Amino acid sequence: MAPKRKYTGMSEEKKAEIQKSRTDAALAAWIPKTEFGKKVKSGEIKNIDVILDKGGKILESEIVDALIPDLEYDLITIGQSKGKFGGGKRSIWKQTQKKTKEGNKPKFATVAVVGNRKGYVGIGYGKAKETVPAREKAIRQAKLNLIKVSYGCGSWDCACGEEHSIPLKVSGKCSSVIVELLPAPKGTNLCTHKELRKILALAGIKDVYSKTYGKTNTQLNLVKACIEALKQISKVKKIK
Repeated sequence: MAPKRKYTGMSEEKKAEIQKSRTDAALAAWIPKTEFGKKVKSGEIKNIDVILDKGGKILESEIVDALIPDLEYDLITIGQSKGKFGGGKRSIWKQTQKKTKEGNKPKFATVAVVGNRKGYVGIGYGKAKETVPAREKAIRQAKLNLIKVSYGCGSWDCACGEEHSIPLKVSGKCSSVIVELLPAPKGTNLCTHKELRKILALAGIKDVYSKTYGKTNTQLNLVKACIEALKQISKVKKIK
């Protein structure tokens, strides 16, 4: 499904109304092909927890659109734009080129993170010959990789009992990168890497500390390690 478009000269209410109408039209034309998709379309499944708690795999992004209509997205900076003397600014697009007889054929890749700021988040990787298709692929893949995140107040310095942070210290690893997430007192905010902040904010976590190890300049491994750390929270709670 197409991501949210940018509308200029309109109020936020009007933008939301246009986006909702586009989403409703796409869902109305959706013909599900999987078992979960058919149950969602018929109204038999009305909560995505029914799928995630059973360990089911989401194979159609429309399932997420139907059950979590308030989903938002952001893009991770995984590339670097060209600059003078080999330098350049960080970019959300990673560009590669293939040399052929016809000339150089570029491809663009990006990483998207989706979430509703209420406990659901996912990341996805997309690659295409143009930027817009690459972004759409990444958003679609992020919806298929959606996970449920548990909240808590696990900091010894805070006894508010509200679900504003994570319940315990967790860590995740991807290649050489290790990410540790630690509970923080209320009001601390997200004391993390800039790109990890995007994931945690869309997951709905408000206060957390973090530590990173390894080659953290590899942004893709960094965000994957963060997702692996968030997965550990649910695993620990199930053991209890």
